[in-house]
This record gives sequence, structure tokens and C-alpha cells, in this order.
Amino acid sequence: MSYDVGAVRAQFPALRSGTAHFDGPGGTQTPASVIAAIGEAMSRPLSIRGAALPGETNAEEIVLGFRRAMADLLGADPGGIVYGRSATQLTYDFSRTLAGSWSPGDEVVVSRLDHDANIRPWVRAAERAGAVVRWADFDPATGELPPEAVGAQLTERTRLVAVTGASNLIGTRPDIPAIAGLVHRAGALLYVDGVHLTAHHTVDVERLGADFFVCSPYKFFGPHHGVLAARPELLDTLRPDKLAPSTDAVPERFELGTLPYEVMAGTRAAVDFLASLGAGSGANTDAGRRERLRSAYAAIDTHETALRLYIEKAVRGLDGVTVRSRAAERTPTLLLTFEGRDAADAYRALARTGVHAPAGSFYALEASRHLGLGDSGGLRVGLSAYNDTDDVERLLTGLSDFLR
Repeated sequence: MSYDVGAVRAQFPALRSGTAHFDGPGGTQTPASVIAAIGEAMSRPLSIRGAALPGETNAEEIVLGFRRAMADLLGADPGGIVYGRSATQLTYDFSRTLAGSWSPGDEVVVSRLDHDANIRPWVRAAERAGAVVRWADFDPATGELPPEAVGAQLTERTRLVAVTGASNLIGTRPDIPAIAGLVHRAGALLYVDGVHLTAHHTVDVERLGADFFVCSPYKFFGPHHGVLAARPELLDTLRPDKLAPSTDAVPERFELGTLPYEVMAGTRAAVDFLASLGAGSGANTDAGRRERLRSAYAAIDTHETALRLYIEKAVRGLDGVTVRSRAAERTPTLLLTFEGRDAADAYRALARTGVHAPAGSFYALEASRHLGLGDSGGLRVGLSAYNDTDDVERLLTGLSDFLR
């Protein structure tokens, strides 16, 4: 199918400001349909979930619709979809719950490629349990995290491995199915941070082999919160802290307090927006949504990759620019550094021209340090489905002017 980026852009009110957004890895702009869904949810009767009154049934349908939509997006079971305030909050919650079964001398493996949200919760949980933390290093020259680097850290005492589905700093996409095979043969669980991956590629939790998979809808056009997907039967083995009167049913036992129905309605609309960009049957209904999502991601990937390759070719012709994103499989995310120049100065120069490409390490502290960039990182250029060639030309012109 053809990809009409102009038609896509027309659905994002925020783009009327004129800013060229390359900040998608930190959060995308919001389409009108998502904004409308949030307003519609709040304009109808709402109350605690139930089956008697309109407010109760509206809330129930929103929650179930949210779970079905996220299950279609992730190739997961709706009964294993957990709402959270953020991916970070969910990971801290699950780290504390899982660590309850760890003993002194047990081991946890984390990766230096990861966002700190998939490192620090596990490090702190291990410290409290007396467990050992082992580190899997990526190759700073190539940006690759080969499965063997993870496998080398596995022992009979390994209880959990935490790894990213895609680096939010340099875009590297590790071979998660291969890593999962090694982890499961060692008898451990695999926790995958899919926040950056889900924004750009079709996810199939079962194919990936992830026991737990987290993502953030605001990275793919939805509201600000987090989602965790796991097998319901695995979730049923876990006993999180919760209030005595609250339900013990899965997945609700992991969701504290009354759910934000309007946010969940917005997330369902974000998934439907993504699906609307693909071809397939069942238009505007749940039927065929997974098929349309696959088609949409394929079209988005082709569009984003073409823009990424164009940017890469152009910046390699600029003196004093180093592209730190080098892995063979990666998202449309480039980390740039400048010889003798501060990336933060490049960010500010671009901002003056209405181009938003932020600078920093973006909470990927271990990755930035492992690349030799300290805590400063570099200039991150992150492409999204609504970027077009005009955005790219403005970025390249701004970089050229900065370097002069």
C-alpha cells in the first residue's frame, strides 16, 4: 500500500504549530481521534465498573476495549494486559513482587544498552534480596548486543534477565527471540522493555519469548501511561501488595485504585489510529485489527527507514559529525555527536529554527557512559510516522548552519 504522509500529518493538530518534531522517542504528538476519544469518554456517564447503570457499563466497556486493543497491538492475551501509570512504575512494582521469591546468591542480569527504567528497579530489588547483579555489555563500536553477551552471564542461579527490545538512545534492536531461548533454557524469566520498540515495529510477545513486556502508549500517539503484557497464568502466580477489599482477579490485582477510564479510551483510540494506517478487513471495528496493524507497521517502517537513510547519508557528509547509531537492526533513531562542539548547543540552535531534536542521554545512562559520552550523550534525532521530507530538510539545514 502507498503511504500518504500528508494525510497522516493532517490528523495531528499539534503539527499546525510548524515545529518539525524529531522528539518521538520521548513522546509523540496526538492525533485528533485520540483527543476526541478522551473527551467522549468524559462526556458520557462514568462510575465504578459494573453492569446495571450506564456509568457502570460505559466504564466496563472502556476497560475491556482497552485490553482488547492492547492485546491486538502486542499479540498478547487481553487477560494479561495490565494498566500502569508508566513503564517505570510497572517495572518497579513487578521488580518488588518478583524479588519476593529471590534468595541471597540468586542472580539477575541487566544490560548496559537499556534505559535506566529497566536497570535500576532490578538492581535495587536485587540489593534488597541479597541477589547478585550481572551485566551484559553491548559493543560500543557497533552498538550491537549479541545474544552471546547475555548468555555469558547466565548461570543456574539466574532468576530474571531484563533487556530492551530497542535502545531509546541509539536504536539498536537486539535479537530478543534468541536471547529468550537462552534465558528460558537457564530456567529464568525474561522482562523486555518494549517502550521504544513498540513505536516502530510489530510486536508479538509470544514470538519474542518475553515473559513480561512493557510499553508506553504516549510513544505511539496515545496518552501518557504504561502497559504490561504477560501470560495470565504467569500473572496468577504473583502476589503483589494490594488492598484487602480489592479484587484478586488477574489482571486487576496489579492495578491499584480506580482506573482512569478516559486515558484507557484514548489508548484504544491510539491503537485504532495506528490500525487505520494499514490495509485489511474489518475497517473501523475490532475485527481484523491485528492484520491492519501489521500492515500499518510495515508501511510506517518503510517510510521511516527511507527518511533515516537520507539523514544518515547527509550527516556523514558534514565535517565533525559522528553517527553513534550503527547496529544492523535498529529503529529510525540517530544519536549524533560533534567534534569540539556540545550537542546541547546543536539542540538550542535547531530549536531557534523550529526544529525539535533534543540532546542528552535520555535516562540511558549506562549506554551513554559505555559509548564514552559520559552523562551528556548526544543529539538524538528520532523519526515518527508523521515526519516528512520537509522536516528532514529543515533538520539538515539547521545542522549545516550550526556547524558553520
